[in-house]
Amino acid sequence: MARILGVNLSDNHKVEYALTLFYGIGWTLSGKIIDQAKVDKKKRVKDLTEDDLKKITTIIEKNYKVEGDLREELNENLKRLREIASYRGSRHEKGLPVRGQRTRSNARTKRGKRKTIGALKKEVWAKLEQGKPAVAAEAKK
Repeated sequence: MARILGVNLSDNHKVEYALTLFYGIGWTLSGKIIDQAKVDKKKRVKDLTEDDLKKITTIIEKNYKVEGDLREELNENLKRLREIASYRGSRHEKGLPVRGQRTRSNARTKRGKRKTIGALKKEVWAKLEQGKPAVAAEAKK
């Protein structure tokens, strides 16, 4: 098991996929990194030499923000938006869509599970239909 910048890479994965396990590195970026390091994309992690691993780590350290540094930067950006009381910051605080999407009919992923408001139980409806005024007042509360 190879360890690069605090991330364990499984020996059985191909190098191109293994680099995508880093937070902040996707398929395209991993391809670019491998091309810069001049390593074969089809190699498995267990077949990499120490020299190959060093090349990959230096390229990542010099050119890209990954893992903790990237997360830290993103959190600072959100914190700044909240502090200056921008609209985007307030939307982030409330857990609502930030970029102008509608929320009346969509945005279930961002807003979470539906919360039914004002629904009455079957027993309460049955009592209301019988015309009991005390229960009707209770249901309105």
